[in-house]
Amino acid sequence: MNDSRTLTDKLFLIVKGLCMGAANKVPGVSGGIVAFVAGFYEEFIYSLQKVNLKAFKLLINGRLKSFFRYVNGTFLTLLIFGMLVSYFSVSKVLDYFLVKKELFVWSAFFGMILGSIYYIGKDFGHWTKKTIPSAILGLSVGVAISFLSPAKENDNLLFIFFCGMISVSGMTLPGLSGSFILILLGNYVLLLVDSVNALYDTFSELIVGDFSFTSNSERLRTLKILAVFTLGSATGLVTLSHILSYVLKHYKHISTAVILGFITGSLGVVWPWKETVYKRDMTGNILLDTNGKEIIVNYERYLPNLSFSETWWAFFFIVFGISILLLLDWYGKNRKRVA
Repeated sequence: MNDSRTLTDKLFLIVKGLCMGAANKVPGVSGGIVAFVAGFYEEFIYSLQKVNLKAFKLLINGRLKSFFRYVNGTFLTLLIFGMLVSYFSVSKVLDYFLVKKELFVWSAFFGMILGSIYYIGKDFGHWTKKTIPSAILGLSVGVAISFLSPAKENDNLLFIFFCGMISVSGMTLPGLSGSFILILLGNYVLLLVDSVNALYDTFSELIVGDFSFTSNSERLRTLKILAVFTLGSATGLVTLSHILSYVLKHYKHISTAVILGFITGSLGVVWPWKETVYKRDMTGNILLDTNGKEIIVNYERYLPNLSFSETWWAFFFIVFGISILLLLDWYGKNRKRVA
């Protein structure tokens, strides 16, 4: 591990954390891809694997400096700090555009997934009797999910903890988007938009001495959900880093084939042109859940109308989403040349 980082190195680590956090927040893009092409993926996984029994023994015995050095603390602290800053800023931006320009947001997401498929598959030349069936299995699961009714939002704390563990998979496994999985589980907006925004608003109020949020039951509920989600994420980040590194080490090609198939088959989930179908009563009024939110039954997908100008803007954002991944690929190649 590099313990002699310059100030510039540390600033760049924060920037890398910002990029990784933004990637983890956007469905279809894996933070692991950012780490991979930016050249710090191996150090990231190695550092996470150091959060083990020996590390906890050092911490319990009060040997803080030894603990910090053992887990590559400077690297993890700066990277995670960048991620946290990114989560708050990107959350606000996504919240705004999902309300104002939903078609364009999903178009960009769709493009990013297409770009991810290209990035993962372009150098994959290991199609064998084992990897081909694995890819078909992943494709079948992805297609099946696309045709299933999306999961409803679920604020059960045990399920929230599980969501936290699953959502960090994108950090440790390039190509698998944790936020995309949250969409499939039905909790993307609750956990990566509403909860983060609630914490952001709470901090903003505390800074100016406003404690009115303490009487806001909905805000407190959302903050409790975020706390459980964070605990689940921390647990998953440590445990999955060990499990996934083992799987990648022993079944790398099969794992990659499954991921390629799954992501390709799941494109229908983020198809931009869709109408939300809400649950209604006998008189046609939209029904609300116990939290006062509209109950989504399914999505009605349709083909784009080429006579609409917004359709062509949507195509532009699909290309924009693809370009982001192509830019990452270009950056990775140039970084290797410089190195």
